[in-house]
Amino acid sequence: MAEKLIFLTGRLAEERLTAIVAGVGLEEGSWRVANIGTKVAALMTEAIVKNRLKPPLEADRVIVPGRTRMNLDSLKAHYGVAFERGPDELFDLPTYLGRGGKPPDFSKHELRIFAEIIEAPQLTVPQIIAKAALLAGKGADVIDIGCQPDAPFPHLEDAVRALLAAGHKVSVDSGDASELRRGIQAGANYVLSLDETNLDLVAGTRCVPVLVPKPHGDLGSLVRAIDMARALGIAYLADPILDPIHFGFTTSLERYAELRRQRPDVEILMGTGNLTELTEADSGGLTALLVGICSELAIRNVLVVQVSPHTRRTIEEHDAARRLMYRAREDGSLPKGYGGAGLIGLHDLNPFPQPGAEIAEAAAAIRDDNFRIQVADDGIHIYSRQGHMIVTDPFAAFPKLDVAGDGSHAFYLGYELAKAEIALALGKRYAQDNPLDFGIAADKASEDLTQCAPVGETLKAKRDAAALARHPSARPEDGSEGQGTRALDLEPK
Repeated sequence: MAEKLIFLTGRLAEERLTAIVAGVGLEEGSWRVANIGTKVAALMTEAIVKNRLKPPLEADRVIVPGRTRMNLDSLKAHYGVAFERGPDELFDLPTYLGRGGKPPDFSKHELRIFAEIIEAPQLTVPQIIAKAALLAGKGADVIDIGCQPDAPFPHLEDAVRALLAAGHKVSVDSGDASELRRGIQAGANYVLSLDETNLDLVAGTRCVPVLVPKPHGDLGSLVRAIDMARALGIAYLADPILDPIHFGFTTSLERYAELRRQRPDVEILMGTGNLTELTEADSGGLTALLVGICSELAIRNVLVVQVSPHTRRTIEEHDAARRLMYRAREDGSLPKGYGGAGLIGLHDLNPFPQPGAEIAEAAAAIRDDNFRIQVADDGIHIYSRQGHMIVTDPFAAFPKLDVAGDGSHAFYLGYELAKAEIALALGKRYAQDNPLDFGIAADKASEDLTQCAPVGETLKAKRDAAALARHPSARPEDGSEGQGTRALDLEPK
């Protein structure tokens, strides 16, 4: 029997929502749209829902608009039915409903991330611990202590022991056998890298070596090292070594594929830094490609480094990519149609959810002086009951906005129009009073989705100024200038 769904909405979006859900192909009779009575869907509240949506609901789940701010757990307890927040835009609802009517589950993966602290010899032990906590918070599973040629590292053992005591898995990465030996003796879980000539370093220990070819590129030597480790009962990972573009990149990929053909059960590690660090391109796309290769070849370990400023999010990118690729593979699907999983930062998949003609139709129905700003493929739309203009250059709009004498409002509109211009130029989704979404390429401000935001800085300043003009002795109620949080309601003209 099909799961029964209820979609909550307001008056303006009811017809469009009904048409979109009808086009998704859900089983007839398994869903209905409930108009909660507010004009704008995003303005419904928990109290309004409880007052107007009468039980029993006869549904398994209730989908609420993404921009609503309500306590969904409270609604679930009230009705005995699960409440879920859908996408912000109706345009995205088919993707949301595409796989069983639920957002994709990105909770699982099978790729272990080794994150290297490349400057470890120059850091104190407390600094290494702090850096490790940061990397683990971003998705690292193993903290790799990077040793450097001719750089003294007298506190190597202390660093390994401190990391282990803090609950981290630890690897030591060095080309110096004596440093690897010290790391092994201190209790490191892994060492990078050994070959067929020095496997004795880990004999009698629990340390897992990462095996590499010697000389570089000689797959036969790596296979011999694998066979030697097996004969000695030593657990291991194997790394054929990824080379940079124009310095053996394609050939190195062939080595990984050939190793998988020769040894179907071997555990492989790929160091991705030679591509992400040594290619002047956004690292998120490169990472997605490499993790896709790992998914196809059942490579379950990656070594990640972050040196260049343009790879500052590389661990987060690897974490997102491993979840996306796992989900797609388990679904027998292309890694497409999952909403980007945060890996699309520069250009959005569907940047303009409403065509210009549809925005114009909505603008014609506005009966108040609040400015609305939207972005479509034909430009930036600015409208209120006093008119509707479409511009590609925000400066062209200023003379028509009549805010020259209203500093707070002019500041607000300038800020919003600058975001809109960026969104138009890049092909990004724009939503008034909300920051542009750059995926995992930028931090997102934390937000309480159960509460509406307090009045914004500019709107508060405008109200305070108006109150002061009416009553010169009056001061702002709290004596402050607000908390810097933008209001969710639109600024008045």
